[in-house]
Amino acid sequence: MLYAILGRDAPESLTRRLAVRPAHLERLNALLAEGRLILAGPLPAIDSPDPGPAGFQGSLVVAEFTSLEEARAWAEADPYVAAGVYAGVDVYPFRKVLPA
Repeated sequence: MLYAILGRDAPESLTRRLAVRPAHLERLNALLAEGRLILAGPLPAIDSPDPGPAGFQGSLVVAEFTSLEEARAWAEADPYVAAGVYAGVDVYPFRKVLPA
């Protein structure tokens, strides 16, 4: 089943985010290689694809996992969690409708 993972950035976390981004992307690329990643990306803090020093307000990942518990465990093991980039992470079952 698909799950939407929404990480909410902590205030003033841009420096930490940039420092651990390679490890974060490595985990996402592993999901991609397994054919389980639907989409992933940051949520800019301002209305711009490159928010500069304004940074990000979080991230969204939609990927396939065998259970809600597995999706939560994967999300909680993210380097952004360990580095304090995320103030919190929510995981929701997700049903993709479009595109078919």
